Amino acid sequence: MGSKREKAKPMRMRKIILVICEGETEESYVNLLKNWYKLPIRIVSHVAGTRVSPSFVEKRTNELKISREDNVQAYLMYDMDVEAINKKVRSCKADLLLSNPCFELWLLLHAKDQRSAISTDDTIKALRNSNPVWQRYAKSAFTDKQKVFLIEYTSIAVDRAMHLAEFDNPSSGIYKLIRNLENEHR
Repeated sequence: MGSKREKAKPMRMRKIILVICEGETEESYVNLLKNWYKLPIRIVSHVAGTRVSPSFVEKRTNELKISREDNVQAYLMYDMDVEAINKKVRSCKADLLLSNPCFELWLLLHAKDQRSAISTDDTIKALRNSNPVWQRYAKSAFTDKQKVFLIEYTSIAVDRAMHLAEFDNPSSGIYKLIRNLENEHR
């Protein structure tokens, strides 16, 4: 006679997304993503600044693994306006979410299709002029109106970023993280 006990569901590995970023603005954005997507994924942001290195990424990844089955996907969210950091970031074992020249280009892509090369200062000026919600843009803090704008225009920014050549000025790889989260959300 067979057992009448229900079969246990197979164990699923935990999915953890580690986003190592350059600064507080990027970390604030990652925290917004955590709130918006509410996935059974643990998204951990860690501001590393210039301390990023292959051993730093490996150490942070290993810290998040509780069991052998845990799946940690590491991303690096950095600006490309500092050449020394570019070399360090590219040597790391992680998916690159690089923005050239800066993170604010990703924000600008929500409002404007930026196709020509642009400096960091001009990116911030263009962002502030792109839509009234960005007029008082301050790094590391998003207003409620800016948050609504970002979520509303994310798909447009993803499409615009996908049509830019990776690592060229302008470009932003942040769309790769968004697409990953969208796939998990389905």
